[in-house]
Amino acid sequence: MRFTIYQESRPGKRRDNQDRIAHCYSRDALLMLVADGMGGHLHGEVAAQIAVQCIAERFQAEARPLLPDPQLFLARAIERAHHAILDHALDRQLPEAPRTTLVACVIQRGAAYWAHAGDSRLYLLRRGHLVTRTRDHSRTQLMIDQGVIKPEEAHLHPGRNRIYSCLGGNYNPQVEYSPRTPLRDGDLLALCTDGVWGPIDDDGLVVNLTAGVLSRAVPRLMDIAERKAGASADNLSMVAMCWHDENAVGAATVESISTRTMELDGFESRLDLSGPGPTAVAELDEDEIERAIREINAAIHKFDSRS
Repeated sequence: MRFTIYQESRPGKRRDNQDRIAHCYSRDALLMLVADGMGGHLHGEVAAQIAVQCIAERFQAEARPLLPDPQLFLARAIERAHHAILDHALDRQLPEAPRTTLVACVIQRGAAYWAHAGDSRLYLLRRGHLVTRTRDHSRTQLMIDQGVIKPEEAHLHPGRNRIYSCLGGNYNPQVEYSPRTPLRDGDLLALCTDGVWGPIDDDGLVVNLTAGVLSRAVPRLMDIAERKAGASADNLSMVAMCWHDENAVGAATVESISTRTMELDGFESRLDLSGPGPTAVAELDEDEIERAIREINAAIHKFDSRS
């Protein structure tokens, strides 16, 4: 495989960053993850961290170097993450399980497979145009579908943050899966939270994301989203990947990654799991941070041991 990838997460104007993002790859498979802990529910950042960490660990256990079935992997890994969140809430005797949105994408053998729950989105761009994006599991999206409001009115609607599918909580998530989607040279996949797409329409996202290399385009897009959102700017997170056909002329770029020389059981990973806001770290000492990490790992591995 050959691709260019960039990820970034910011707190925006919020006290804490409840988003969690990651990407992992073996010689023949790539996983990208974005989760947005639901701030209106207790420990949303914990739910997001469990989801991302749980799915990333399963990928590293199963992609050696290919996943036998990417769609089945996504279904099982998301279910595992959901139940790990519930286990954490039970062990901690929380009044309700924390919740998180999730969008996940696997690329293997030149094709993409994705799944999502909630309003974290995936965009597929080709030659500067939007090919498709995920449909939000939100109240405002249902109202748009029913003709009650127009798409441009959604970001101002008082129910814009009401999500009807997520990991954690009291109900099983309604996860939506894509079909196998072949990729072409230069295709761009972007996974992001509503802090990024909320202040910017689809056209604005496409124009800014395709204006130059990802390591500059993504921060610039996030700058624009944060500036437009102003004092109410939410956490902003994105993982963006440009696919390169290794046989195409000009496929090799300075920032591109080739997995051709990786070992069969080798992995590279980047998990942005802490993501604190500017004041959050000061409120936790090292013992509390270590304890929180141990509890999250225990919830993940407890569910693994029962499976």
